[in-house]
Amino acid sequence: MSQHTSPPSLETIRRKVEVAERLSPAEGEFLLGRDVDLHAVGELADLDRRRRHAGVAFYNTNSHLNPTNVCLYRCPLCAYSCDSDDPRAYVMDRDEILRRGGSAAEAGCTELHIVGGIHPDKPFQWYVDILRMLHEAYPRLHLKAWTAMEIAHFATLTRQPIGSVLDDLIEAGLGSLPGGGAEIFDPEVRRQICPKKPGGDTWLEVHRTVHGAGLHTNATMLYGHVETPAQRIDHLVRLRELQDDTAGFQAFIPLAFHPDGTRFAHLKKVSALEDLRVMAVSRLMLDNFDHVKAYWISLGVETAQIALAYGADDIDGTVRHERIHHEAGSTAPEMLTVEALRGLIIEAGREPVERDTLYRRVHRDGTDWKIDDSVVS
Repeated sequence: MSQHTSPPSLETIRRKVEVAERLSPAEGEFLLGRDVDLHAVGELADLDRRRRHAGVAFYNTNSHLNPTNVCLYRCPLCAYSCDSDDPRAYVMDRDEILRRGGSAAEAGCTELHIVGGIHPDKPFQWYVDILRMLHEAYPRLHLKAWTAMEIAHFATLTRQPIGSVLDDLIEAGLGSLPGGGAEIFDPEVRRQICPKKPGGDTWLEVHRTVHGAGLHTNATMLYGHVETPAQRIDHLVRLRELQDDTAGFQAFIPLAFHPDGTRFAHLKKVSALEDLRVMAVSRLMLDNFDHVKAYWISLGVETAQIALAYGADDIDGTVRHERIHHEAGSTAPEMLTVEALRGLIIEAGREPVERDTLYRRVHRDGTDWKIDDSVVS
């Protein structure tokens, strides 16, 4: 006799959240439905957040570096990349890269976030040398660099295993990986939005290998294009399963798709209400992730601040020199000051805590800073 399974309901989900019991994919899809009260979902996500972080919200002092916008993949979803003969094409030279690193160090940044196009003509050594020269010149900067798609390309380029590629990058100064390139794992979605990129399985395998090498990474999901609620939940579940195996993810960042300048410019950007729902459901589904980030560049400052009441415990950082989201129509500022970030967090009723890339607390004394290794949140 088959066992009858009751359909998901907000009350049954509430009971599970209250005792920290894992939600099923069906329950995740249910919560993404627009007929389920958004504020009730947000309340459950905030309950989960408070259990983990009480009244704290994190931020960091960071800068972005995008060494080139020339990319062999030229994904339909991307407004940033271009071909090498495009008038917009650029490749930063050594001096410009070092100037960006110096600017970050002088501004008191603890992290440099490095991603860009996958240049068809640049050898693996070019990417290694970027890390090495930055690490040698500014050893206090944590280098969070190269997405899983770039790492996979390096392995193809060198005909070496991913682990060997990572050994070279770590030796040069790699500190952790960002979460970009995940998009949506479903193969049919990827055929439409990023047909030349390696598949979701490759993204997951790179992160699995990085975790095995002892480094932490972030994870992302790009939503608001052609994906369905079921495909969003499948993406979250696959992240959750890898985290069960490796415990190597630090933070999850849901990224709202910006259609301007892409081949999906006919699509309307998702609403702030949908952003908040995705944030809350992500927090509830990813029960083994410590942190969920409201990336203000993607969401907009106001929505990111509100997201602190919908499951997010981190508002990201100062984000100097970000180009990828702005090329796609982000109307967020080019950067936020530490004072502005702290003000947003305080206004949201949270205690602002500066953290480094590895979620260690940062203590500042004037222009100098130090990391508290004994406190890891």
